[in-house]
Amino acid sequence: MKSRKEEILETIPQKGFFGHPKGLLTLFSIEFWERFSYYGMRAVLIFYIYYETTQGGLGLDKTTAASIMSIYGSLVYMSTILGGWLADRIFGGRATIISGGILIALGHLALSFPGSVTALFVSMALIILGSGILKPNLSNIVGDLYSKEDYRRDAGFSIFYTGANAGALIAPLIVGTIGQTYSFHYGFSLAAIGMVIGLIWYAVTSRKSLGEAGRYVPNPITATEKKKLIRWFSIGAIVIIALLAITIPTNILTIDVFVNIVSIFGVLIPTAYFLVMYFSKKTTNVEKSRLLAYIPLFITAIMFWSIQEQGSTIFAQIADTQAKLDLGWIHIQSTWFQSINPFYIVFFAPLFAVAWTKLGKKQPITPVKFAIGVILAGFSFLVMLIPFTAANGGQISALWLVLSFFLVTMGELFLSPVGASATTKLAPAAFASQTMSVWYLSNASAQAINAQLVQFYSIDTQVNYFMIIGVVSVIIGIVLWLFSKKIHAFMRGID
Repeated sequence: MKSRKEEILETIPQKGFFGHPKGLLTLFSIEFWERFSYYGMRAVLIFYIYYETTQGGLGLDKTTAASIMSIYGSLVYMSTILGGWLADRIFGGRATIISGGILIALGHLALSFPGSVTALFVSMALIILGSGILKPNLSNIVGDLYSKEDYRRDAGFSIFYTGANAGALIAPLIVGTIGQTYSFHYGFSLAAIGMVIGLIWYAVTSRKSLGEAGRYVPNPITATEKKKLIRWFSIGAIVIIALLAITIPTNILTIDVFVNIVSIFGVLIPTAYFLVMYFSKKTTNVEKSRLLAYIPLFITAIMFWSIQEQGSTIFAQIADTQAKLDLGWIHIQSTWFQSINPFYIVFFAPLFAVAWTKLGKKQPITPVKFAIGVILAGFSFLVMLIPFTAANGGQISALWLVLSFFLVTMGELFLSPVGASATTKLAPAAFASQTMSVWYLSNASAQAINAQLVQFYSIDTQVNYFMIIGVVSVIIGIVLWLFSKKIHAFMRGID
């Protein structure tokens, strides 16, 4: 008797897009436009928050702006729990994508008009919910296109990752330039348009190219569970609204307090999720072993993303205030630096995809790839000690930022697409989409921690800041490498 996975694979055209299933092009495209909208907004968002009102910004201080950006990023990835749960228990992955994209477009639209800090938070809330519903299910459907034994799988995720970063590459150049040159709100409007284009493409192409991928609900909710869910959701909503109504006007819930709360949940939620999956009666002994192997990979990913995500906060500030932007023949916009990371990925990801395909079983095991990735991330911070020490708080060459982004991007190509692929393979069957949400929680936890870390950053402390974080990252990578074979054994035949 065929498994549900085998039945799904039979409905998918298995070639047609560079030797990969045709459905990969559909998912590649909507991810391109979703990333265009997200990274376009993010490229100008920190400047919108801390630029003075006379410059079209909100006028908050830089430390608060960096914390808000980190918490925003954390909540975007934290909300993937909702998207994974909805896919696993109620709708399946396919049905959640359109609604998620609509919420994202509305979020960008909310900032398209001049507003206040309140408008900023409304926009963030919509994008957080929309991204949480959309992101994990896109990646999980990519996994549905391949069997677990298909060696095209890692390459497929690398191609998908290229689509995401192609959108992230052009977004700062277009949205960032329009936002900084003319109006931040014009830039936010372009982000909304990009998401709408992606939704239209997905609606037109998905039915023929994806077959039954993403339609299956692996762990459907029962009628009794549905009644309990509605009851507890209603009670929770009433309690949250009441708390907000009391704490916001009385100034009990401030931005700083909210940042601290999210930082705590950024650590507690993934911990709770691992415990629930591990002790679930639906998780087999083999799956429990694989979860144990996943934990050190998850911790390593947190360290990596903590460094990588500071590209849009700390490095954005450095680009805006310390980097030499006037090259004589051209003046560089500080938002353009946000295109460096995706530029490298678009260029190098296909090479990595080819390498993993050619190497086949000879390629490094997953824990070793993770170790290399986090070590390179550590060096991306350590290399910045050279210009910071020489400049002593003054202007530095923009090429140092280019080099640092190169190192962390090489680390990302070793870790991120491989991590997404490993997640779909190590996931317990009953928690398939939710485990992809847990993968995104590594980024959520990292940015929740960053919300606290960035408060220690200033021009006066930047040398120690980069040195300590860089050294810790390298040490974690070395330890993971030393234990890589033991971790691989716990993966029980999965690589």
